[in-house]
Amino acid sequence: MTRAPQDADARRAACPVICYPTDTLPAPPLERLARLRAGAGEVARHVIAPREARAFTVPAGHFFRIACPEGAQVGDLNLFAADDLSERFFSGKTRALHGSHVTTGARLWSCLPFLRPMATITADSLDWYGVDADGGRVHDVIGTRCDPYTHHLLSGQEYHHCCHSNLARALAAHLERAPQEVEHHVHDVLNVFMCTGFTRDTGQYFMKASPARAGDHLELFAEIDLLGVLSACPGGDCGAEHSSDAARCHPLEVTVLRPQDGTAEGWQSPAPNGYSRRHGAV
Repeated sequence: MTRAPQDADARRAACPVICYPTDTLPAPPLERLARLRAGAGEVARHVIAPREARAFTVPAGHFFRIACPEGAQVGDLNLFAADDLSERFFSGKTRALHGSHVTTGARLWSCLPFLRPMATITADSLDWYGVDADGGRVHDVIGTRCDPYTHHLLSGQEYHHCCHSNLARALAAHLERAPQEVEHHVHDVLNVFMCTGFTRDTGQYFMKASPARAGDHLELFAEIDLLGVLSACPGGDCGAEHSSDAARCHPLEVTVLRPQDGTAEGWQSPAPNGYSRRHGAV
């Protein structure tokens, strides 16, 4: 380690500045969405088996609920624009705008050059958890997804039920293509129900047992037509390891709900970002 300069303490004392103040972002109409949700009826239900993934679609203006029907289970969620796989969930920008973990009122943003809300979180049964003594929080947008490449790098072993592979298989089945042809579309996830943080001493990403129990759920409103792919992580509640055939795992459930009148009054899907895309070129 290099010797600290004489003004080291002064340098460390610099005030933090929020990178992206969100005061000018339009607030989601949560009260209106709550009224709309009250009359919504189920139109589809999908069960995701343990250590597997499944694709599902959600029309714009509908709600979808991700739930633990039997017990604590972490889910890795990918989202795409239903008609254009190049527009997909941007976990990094969602993190920059809303923080490392998301809950009611946060929006899931799409990648550049689109950068628009894909979905708004309207209900979270784990919002009571807050921040624990280790700095852990629930529903993170900091982790990537367990994948067979990192697993092989660290262990030298082949494992095909990592969330990356699960998502690739499910997306491939939906598109009727081979997993190797579509895995490049799989992207960093929303880790639903996962409890994570960073250690204070080494800054390493950690996970701990999810506080979710049977009946816990995260509910979202689809801002655009969505294709979702959800993996039931092979780590179960991720209290021990996340690429495992030994961890106790449970299914996940996705329920799609249609508002009684079909859509929200005065609501329409957000347009792609209005930047000109000139990038300073003449």
